[in-house]
Amino acid sequence: MLNGLSVDVEDWFQVGAFETVIDKADWPRLESRVERNTDAVLALFTDRSVHATFFTLGWVAERCPALVRRIVAAGHEIASHGWDHQRVFTMTPGAFRDDLRRTREVIEQAAGVAVTGYRAPSFSIDARTPWAHPVLAEAGYTYSSSVAPLAHDHYGWREAPRFAFRPLADAGLVELPVTVAELAGRRMATGGGFFRLFPAALTDFAVRQVNHAAHPAVFYFHPWEIDPDQPRVASAPLKSRLRHYSRLGAMAGKLRGLVGRHEWGRIDAVVAALP
Repeated sequence: MLNGLSVDVEDWFQVGAFETVIDKADWPRLESRVERNTDAVLALFTDRSVHATFFTLGWVAERCPALVRRIVAAGHEIASHGWDHQRVFTMTPGAFRDDLRRTREVIEQAAGVAVTGYRAPSFSIDARTPWAHPVLAEAGYTYSSSVAPLAHDHYGWREAPRFAFRPLADAGLVELPVTVAELAGRRMATGGGFFRLFPAALTDFAVRQVNHAAHPAVFYFHPWEIDPDQPRVASAPLKSRLRHYSRLGAMAGKLRGLVGRHEWGRIDAVVAALP
């Protein structure tokens, strides 16, 4: 079964873990490593003959349009990750609509292709944002992959469906939650930092579990996660530093193994294959 492989294209200083200690006004002055790290991801995917969806910040696309073009030229899907990683539940519907429009215009101008997919920063579409899916549908998006169907201290919508669903009765928009493993009634995250920190066998189990139930898995990670030499933010809380920096050196090898053990592809292809 075809599973969705995805990359959230953001730089090391744009993550939620550092949002209280790094001001967005300082972003342009910090060392950017997103282009070199994303190129390394592209090389890894080329080596493994696999394609993916790159959910890209508008802020990054505006500054690195050539990177966006390289992603598309390599056969991958380019999609929206919002402008500057602002969580959806902190916006008004109008601000969210403007964020979607601004991001899409910049990415499409750089890519030369239409953007039809969206992922909310930090999976921030949840029970607090009943207006988010209607705004996405009005904007013409085909799908969203913005829900984490579990309880987490930074995000999560435990009551959300675990598999792909249509959130609106009068629109074709599809929501594809990121894959979680279910053990003894408890849901466990399997992508991003959780993939780095826990044995790869947990993610393999989750993929097999959802495929056995006749559903595609959706996996995600970030380019900065394969960069063990990135700058350290000493002022960040200890918990944030542990989450962000742990096992960065192991990530690339674990990714090579994962993409070789399952069938992966672009998320738009996964959506097209849904019943």
